[in-house]
Amino acid sequence: MASTASVPTGLPDNQASAGPGSSPRRWWVLAVIGLAQLMIMLDATIVNIALPSVQADIGFSDTDRQWIVTACALTFGSLLLIGGRIADLFGRKGAFLAGLVGFAVASVVGGAATSFEVLVAARALQGLFSALLAPAALALLTTTFTDAKERARAFAIFGAIAGAGGALGNLLGGVLTEYLDWRWTLYINVGLAAAALVGGALLLQRQRQTERPKLDLPGAVLVTLGLFALVYGFSNAESKGWSSPATWGFLVGGVVLLACFVRRQAVTGSPLLPLRILIDRDRGASLVALLITTGGMYAVALFLAYYMQQTLQYTPIETGLSFLPIPVSLVAASGIATGVLMPRYGPRVVVPLGMLLLTTGMVWFTALELDSSYAGGILPPLLVLGFGLGLIYAPAIDLATYRVAEDDAGVASDAVNTTQQVGGSLGIAVLNTLAASAAAAYLSDHGTTPAALAEAGLHSYSTAYWWAAGFTAVGFVLTLILYRPGARTPDPDASKAVAL
Repeated sequence: MASTASVPTGLPDNQASAGPGSSPRRWWVLAVIGLAQLMIMLDATIVNIALPSVQADIGFSDTDRQWIVTACALTFGSLLLIGGRIADLFGRKGAFLAGLVGFAVASVVGGAATSFEVLVAARALQGLFSALLAPAALALLTTTFTDAKERARAFAIFGAIAGAGGALGNLLGGVLTEYLDWRWTLYINVGLAAAALVGGALLLQRQRQTERPKLDLPGAVLVTLGLFALVYGFSNAESKGWSSPATWGFLVGGVVLLACFVRRQAVTGSPLLPLRILIDRDRGASLVALLITTGGMYAVALFLAYYMQQTLQYTPIETGLSFLPIPVSLVAASGIATGVLMPRYGPRVVVPLGMLLLTTGMVWFTALELDSSYAGGILPPLLVLGFGLGLIYAPAIDLATYRVAEDDAGVASDAVNTTQQVGGSLGIAVLNTLAASAAAAYLSDHGTTPAALAEAGLHSYSTAYWWAAGFTAVGFVLTLILYRPGARTPDPDASKAVAL
């Protein structure tokens, strides 16, 4: 579910400034950057399939399992806005190479982890270096391909690599977990990073930067601490209770810090997120849609992985293969949405329709039983979810960066990625807490027999699906209200990179 999108501004590097035909190495540069993007996208999904094995090996509670995913997504999302600025400030090639090295080191630490705390810290470091690597990679891609036709082809290839990486992560996670060990879902990053590092060192040219952007360090601190407080507050609710002062202290503190961040962005001369980006109705509606959609899907994918492996006794490979209908139906629906529905009806019809399909699919999942079949129980709602995602993601991402001023193109695209990563973090925190609370309540009423434990797990998943359906139903109402009616004329000057 993770994505990266960025269009940097500033002066091009030596290679790009001479024109698209100046260097025959530019397609090799694309290969290097695509390899780095593949690594990031693999990591976003590969761990999900391995998570039940990780939990059994290291030993941590159902409440804590969310942090294996959230730690990476939270640092990635909260630091992404500042990552692009750092790349512009210190050089994109240097940021790219540093991101690769840091990501590889964090992957080694995570793969070798013998405790929950070390693994979570390593995952957080992966997110941190992803936030540095992703904007630098896209900045280099943009400055390398300056010809409009070549750039469109390069971004199409880049997007295909990213999309394939997300789908491949589920399958590869199952293969590595079943035939080697879950640790290889992290170790595999080392080989990919090493290949990209060698290629980047040899092929990338250092940029000439005459104007360096200012770094809004106070804003970065406020948004990072605010998001962490929100996620931790929701996570804390399962162990401390919703009435706990600690729970509400973190939640209120997170809201206050984020409010201070908004205020900071309104008054500073070098904001991380200029508020003018959020004023447009279509853009605001698109970010809301992405926040809700990604939050629900991150969590639902996590619970389905546990359901298939722990309840239905699927192998990791079978679990990975079981998720493949989602990207297939997503791609099909994206083509229909962008090629047929959007030009005719516009986002006010297409995106809410996608939200209704997500709601339907999630409600459908609540009917799953301890012995449900794949063909009759899991596959139909998976296809519905994938089709709904296709109707939402492509139009929402397009409109989130639609007709943005050139100077704001990069930050608008980064806002898309930040919204998705934050949505995933909050979605997992909230839904995992609700699921764990539901399981605990069920066991307190029915005892801890093996049958009760199995039913408690099923009840916890169903609770999460119902809440996720509620969130997407709210998303349906909000997008129906916020989007302006009618189709949108094409944006001939759009030059953006979005990878689902």
